[in-house]
Amino acid sequence: MKIIFVRHGDPDYEHDTLTEKGIREAKLLSDRTVNWPVTQFYCSPLGRAQKTASYTLERVGREAITYDWMKEFFYPIEDPVTGRVGVPWDFMPEYWTEIPQMYDREGWKETEIYRSNPALLPAYAEVCEGIDNILASYGYRRHHNYYLNENHSGRAPHTDSGNAAPHTADGPADKTDCTIVIFCHLGVTCMMMSHLLGISPALLLHSLYLAPTSVTILGTEERRGNIAQFRAQVIGDASHLTKGGEPISTAGYFTDVFQG
Repeated sequence: MKIIFVRHGDPDYEHDTLTEKGIREAKLLSDRTVNWPVTQFYCSPLGRAQKTASYTLERVGREAITYDWMKEFFYPIEDPVTGRVGVPWDFMPEYWTEIPQMYDREGWKETEIYRSNPALLPAYAEVCEGIDNILASYGYRRHHNYYLNENHSGRAPHTDSGNAAPHTADGPADKTDCTIVIFCHLGVTCMMMSHLLGISPALLLHSLYLAPTSVTILGTEERRGNIAQFRAQVIGDASHLTKGGEPISTAGYFTDVFQG
């Protein structure tokens, strides 16, 4: 199984939509996505993600399932160095790197900064539950820190009303080969990846840059029986932009973007 995360295009945050550049990016992205073998599309409810997805969905004649928990992970905190009140990342390195728990997959939850907004940790749990429910609908059940693929066990995969099992003309599709695409945001993508890969989100949020309309691909490795572990194949690829002659946006980045 593969999960493809797509960040929205260059954002107009004030109006929760795309800039003119973001529209060009989303159109170039659709040139890339139009031939993907996608089982199901999912999308954040926010306008900039919906607008980005619309160019792909219109071309392939499909609709996306929208979940509220896929919205940007905006649970404001006060930065102890700068005093900025905003997204719960972009901390100064002299602050967050001196906190050992930030590097721990569970310890980050015990830090003062991430506990300063009481809504943050329940929201993280909701995101983890949300992606696990989607995976369960394709037969991938969370088991400790990996997944069990029920498609290999002889049992029928679970489905729910929000995520019906994909079908072909001959019946249920082979769920092991499913590919789902999630149009969302940098922050919530890092939160989902932290759960799937077993990495503190603080590390991902401060160490990865996912450019607007960039593509991140995670796939399950199933080397022994029905035991499945997610592994990243691609992180933050924006080759569709360079191919189309569109510069990669710096939205959310604090240095120059390599345009090669």
